[in-house]
Formats: sequence, C-alpha cells, structure tokens
Amino acid sequence: MAVPAIAFEVPVSDRAACPSHSRPIDLVHLAGQTMGDRCLEDEILQIFARQARRALQEMGGADQATVRAAAHRLRGAANSVGAFTVADAAMRIEEKGADALLFSKLSAAVVEAENFILKLSR
Repeated sequence: MAVPAIAFEVPVSDRAACPSHSRPIDLVHLAGQTMGDRCLEDEILQIFARQARRALQEMGGADQATVRAAAHRLRGAANSVGAFTVADAAMRIEEKGADALLFSKLSAAVVEAENFILKLSR
C-alpha cells in the first residue's frame, strides 16, 4: 500500500513564504502596512519598541490577568508591525499564562526586535 505523499510535504505557512519573515521585524509586511512610507515606518517602530518594553515591565510580577492582558496588547502590536517572533511568544503567554521560560523567550524576542529597530534607525 502506498503512503500518501501529502503526509511528507512541508506545511505551507504565510510567514515562511518570504525571507523577510526570518528577521525580527518583517520589513515587507511593515511596508505593506505603511504603504511604503519610510518616515511612518520609523515612527511606528519607535512606538512599538516603547510599547513592547512597557508591556514587559507591566508583566513583571503582575497577576495572571494583568499578564495576559499585556501579552494580548503586545501580540496585536507585534503582528501589526511584523514582529512575528514577539507576537508568537506573547501569544503563548496569553494562552498559557506567564512562567519563567515563556517570559524569558518573550523578553529575548523583544530585545532582538529592539536591537533590529536601533540598527535600522542609524
């Protein structure tokens, strides 16, 4: 009996279709959101960096409801600018609640996105 070939195919993902999805900020996605306006992109990325840092501070030592609410806001902001690693990490916290491992992964993703934003603004 032949095994169906579909079982061995790589699943199609919108995020994997473009090399820019592997960066901390998907600049192709962001350009689509801003209609290619570079000044607007810079401004939005600066706002996102501040918002992400504020969300991490809010989550530190907070109760689960506050942590989940902050993770939800961060997830939405990250998805809108193309910070998909941050969005995925925030989604895990939103769904499962904060634990040390998930929070450290989210923190690392935010720092990576912040560093990428700083490099862009030079």
